[in-house]
Amino acid sequence: MFRRNKSETVTSTAVTDKVGGKGRPTPTRKEAEAAAKARAKVPRTRKEQAAASRVQRSESSKTVRQAMKDGDERYYPARDRGPVRRFVRDFIDCRFSLIELVIPLLLVTMLLGYSGNATLRAWGNTLLLVTVLAVVGDMIWLRFRLRRELARRFPDQSTKGLTYYAITRALQMKFMRLPKAQVRIGQQLPEQYK
Repeated sequence: MFRRNKSETVTSTAVTDKVGGKGRPTPTRKEAEAAAKARAKVPRTRKEQAAASRVQRSESSKTVRQAMKDGDERYYPARDRGPVRRFVRDFIDCRFSLIELVIPLLLVTMLLGYSGNATLRAWGNTLLLVTVLAVVGDMIWLRFRLRRELARRFPDQSTKGLTYYAITRALQMKFMRLPKAQVRIGQQLPEQYK
């Protein structure tokens, strides 16, 4: 019922070769792969274009990052521009902050907590609590001092958002702050900011 005769298949393939042939020999696997690679290299794909633009952006961001380290205000983001923001940055950077001691104290606390001794663990927990309370107290003291200085130096300027800006900068480790600090600890700040 579903069988074919051998004579039918032979005649049908012979007719197909003559009428619809491709007119060239089939390429070897090596030739086909080489042709595929050549076709892939000619037009730039979207992935290659995206990779090239990422490289270009990273090079330009290195320039911006270097400018921020050097203190060139033209390259600062909008949140960091202006004389009031520059004063806040300098005010934070010229004072010693307890936050700089937090990382070493947290490491000591962690070592005491994992010591296995209940007394040492209790000391570690107490040290952690005292550290957190000291940092919170330091931030509150910073807020009051900063507002007093801003009211004295910039009486006509709006101080909206400056406390948050100052606290977030103070909570960063000094070597990680961007824009980089332009003053040393204990340095006297100028009276006028332009």
